[in-house]
Amino acid sequence: MMKAMPVALAEEAAGASDLDRIRALESEYVLQNYARYPLMLERGKGCYVYSPEGKRYLDFITGIGVNALGHAHPRLTKVIREQAGRILHTSNLYYHAYQAPLAERLAKASGLKRTFFCNSGAESMEGALKMARAHGRKISPEKFEIVALNNSFHGRTLGALSITGQEKYRRDFEPLLPGARFVPLNDETALEQVVSERTAGIVIEWIQGEGGIFPMSDEYARKARELADRYDALLVFDEIQCGVGRTGKYFAYQLSDPVVLPDVMVAAKPLACGIPMGVIVSNERAAQAIGPGMHGSTFGGGPLACRAALEFFDVLDQLLPHIDQMGGYFREQLDELQKQFSFVREVRGQGLMIGLELAFPAKQLVLDAMELGLLINSTHDTVLRFLPPYIVTEKEIDRAVGILKKVFKVAAKRGDGKSEQ
Repeated sequence: MMKAMPVALAEEAAGASDLDRIRALESEYVLQNYARYPLMLERGKGCYVYSPEGKRYLDFITGIGVNALGHAHPRLTKVIREQAGRILHTSNLYYHAYQAPLAERLAKASGLKRTFFCNSGAESMEGALKMARAHGRKISPEKFEIVALNNSFHGRTLGALSITGQEKYRRDFEPLLPGARFVPLNDETALEQVVSERTAGIVIEWIQGEGGIFPMSDEYARKARELADRYDALLVFDEIQCGVGRTGKYFAYQLSDPVVLPDVMVAAKPLACGIPMGVIVSNERAAQAIGPGMHGSTFGGGPLACRAALEFFDVLDQLLPHIDQMGGYFREQLDELQKQFSFVREVRGQGLMIGLELAFPAKQLVLDAMELGLLINSTHDTVLRFLPPYIVTEKEIDRAVGILKKVFKVAAKRGDGKSEQ
């Protein structure tokens, strides 16, 4: 029987300046599925995170949209500490005080009705797919197809991968779930040609996140709603990255005018600000597809996560106008950068979900920014992605843009992208 690592050795491995030791331990014992940046983070405060050596980084990726209130937010810290001293887990065999009030809050914020709690975005999408399949099967055994979009990303579980419209994520795991049909974003004609009596669900990200921050048009959403109604399919909006305040609305579909309501909405990332939580929120029609024993989650909707999420919503209620304002200010500054650097092709997004598309792969610029104290990442190869915390101010945005300007000047001197322009 293998012995556990001694406490002293474990503490040494996590020492303040021993990134090399941690990397060596990971290379031996951790599944090598992440291409990590050469940076170890020890703590955070507000919009900043810190390395063990004390170097400060402006966090404009926030755990890929998770740390929506920044780090060590005093209200969240308080309720997490209190709840940790009371009860962490009950299972869904019993009631606790926070799940039902959170479900009510989600219903009022979303315009939908019923919530299922799980632990992640991929889990919520799996449940939504089961809901669509079960809905379709009650009508006909042949009604099982799911229509999704090219360039989409819905998660890394087998079902979510099956409707992810990027071959690079799917190819190593095929064959996947049968019945997935893919169409281009914002192509109403293509959508109408694919949706049929065999369609159980239509799944759409209001803003494609991993696909490069591409928004859906109101017209396309209305067409999807019309087709779902015509063929008795469920319309599912994936709000895992673009939802829960990120765009300046509770959910991104509320940007449409009039609002296009889905039958099912899935969300996750910022819900409990770092404590794992995902949700499926549906109307009564969709909820009827799932009966007792058809779905469940051991950890979903536990008291710690639910209490943290309730506190987050209390803060978020007051932050939505600020998110919209800061998002507009940030895009204005990025638009100015676009005028100065010819390799910046487009700035797009909404609220504090912004993508800046370059004429060349963005990976090196992410590393350059990190060296100067700004954490961002790249998606869809050529897009710099910004997911700042909702508490960000003009001061932090100005600092981030200043770092980006320095990075772009270096890229211009290197001649980055000359062959692509």
